[in-house]
Amino acid sequence: MFVKHYTEVPEKDTGFEGVTIRWLVSPKLGAKNYAMRYFKMEKSSEIPIHQHDWEHEIFIVRGEGIITNGKEEHHVKAGDFLYVPPNEPHGYKATGETLEFLCIIPAKKEAIPEDEWA
Repeated sequence: MFVKHYTEVPEKDTGFEGVTIRWLVSPKLGAKNYAMRYFKMEKSSEIPIHQHDWEHEIFIVRGEGIITNGKEEHHVKAGDFLYVPPNEPHGYKATGETLEFLCIIPAKKEAIPEDEWA
């Protein structure tokens, strides 16, 4: 078993201005099936529409934002959760002071940076 507070995990740059990620659970800890990430987006920051061949399970921890698939927008707030199927376009925009969310993805080599592998 592994227990740690999320603030003890270093924030890493995502390449998008105002957006950071913390890899809470990854293969580095021995996870073989799923990885859990914590995203923090500053007000007005965005992750542009993109897609992958893996699903995402997302839980909004704090703040408000917009999630879009390019055709429709969903306004989300703390307590909301969503499922993004494989290959569905998706993008995020923080509309409150910050938008913070957990995102769970399969532990696949193409989805996780090399430094998060054991």
